[in-house]
Amino acid sequence: MTLRKSFAAAVLIAGPFMTDMSLALEVNITADLPSVQVSHNGQKVTIMRNQNQDNSINPAFAKTSRKCPPFCIQPIELAPGVRTIGELEMLHYLKKMSDGDKSVLVVDSRTPDSVEKGSIPGSVNIPTDRLDSAKTDPTTVQGIMEKQFGAKYRNGSWDFSKARTLVLFCNGPWCGQSPANIKGLLKLGYPAHKLMWYRGGMQDWEAMGLTTVKSGQ
Repeated sequence: MTLRKSFAAAVLIAGPFMTDMSLALEVNITADLPSVQVSHNGQKVTIMRNQNQDNSINPAFAKTSRKCPPFCIQPIELAPGVRTIGELEMLHYLKKMSDGDKSVLVVDSRTPDSVEKGSIPGSVNIPTDRLDSAKTDPTTVQGIMEKQFGAKYRNGSWDFSKARTLVLFCNGPWCGQSPANIKGLLKLGYPAHKLMWYRGGMQDWEAMGLTTVKSGQ
């Protein structure tokens, strides 16, 4: 296997991602990458594209128009220093987590009822209102920041030196839940370079025919 010159391929070395080369898939993720195995709630899940070439997008993500506000199209660059990523980069971070890298956390920012219908394998659900100090108590916010994100509150301020890189997503380019989480974290001082945004969210993930998991799986 060789690295492609594009950035996406530069971060995705094909070899470690291969699960079973004996699987002769007709619909690969990339030409060199048939599938990716990740861990979700302690179980191994193989992420691959739907092999039914007549498959169409989940009707839940087929609507083109929703009332704006609140469902307004988000910009490509959400905030200075926050990197917008696509599916291949998301798979890269999911694989890092599954390989035991504690420096990364993939966060589904949606409400639990949305997550119940399907989410990205390997992600952790932290709804937007759980990080909003106006909607929840400061103790809850601090608990998430310290126990899940790896930040430390010391002498009245946050220490992010060992904080995890967060990869956040929600329903799609028109969804404001992960942008709200990111903007809230930035206000708390979270380093922008430790925040990644999968703008396409579940709408693009579903459009690519990639594997999803439901609550309890």
